Amino acid sequence: MPEIKIHIGGREFEVVCKEGEEDFLHAAAAMLDVEADALNTAMGRIPESRMLLMSGLMLADKTASLEDQLAAAARENEGGPLAHEVSAEIDKLKADLATANDELKAVGEKLKVADDKVEVAEKALAEKEKSLAEKTAEAEQSAANAEDSNSKLVLAVNAIERMVESIEKKGA
Repeated sequence: MPEIKIHIGGREFEVVCKEGEEDFLHAAAAMLDVEADALNTAMGRIPESRMLLMSGLMLADKTASLEDQLAAAARENEGGPLAHEVSAEIDKLKADLATANDELKAVGEKLKVADDKVEVAEKALAEKEKSLAEKTAEAEQSAANAEDSNSKLVLAVNAIERMVESIEKKGA
């Protein structure tokens, strides 16, 4: 199955389709992109999953409206050439909507996987930060203990030097 890059709402997605359906997929993505751009213009930048969901719903709404209009026209023109064109357009719109919904599901699944990875990375980072804080506290405590021991050692050396001086003075 060929991998195709599509652009929707200023974002790039990689999707797969059946051999020979690449043009159809690009056309469906272009329809979804138009709706996503309208959303971005009206609402500003919104989360990817919401943008795709709302774009898909907007296409579904347009499709339902066109189906109603086409059904009314078909009733008026029953059996005429317009009925055949309307039916073909409905079928095309249904296929476009199904493709867009499949793409939306695939992107939603990728987004869930990415969210899960981010959550795992955040937990790992929190654990490393905690470990680093503990090690820093231990190092600071060791440094303080070493400084205290060093001070006591200096005092002891000074006391011994004074004792040696005193002994040397008495012995001299």
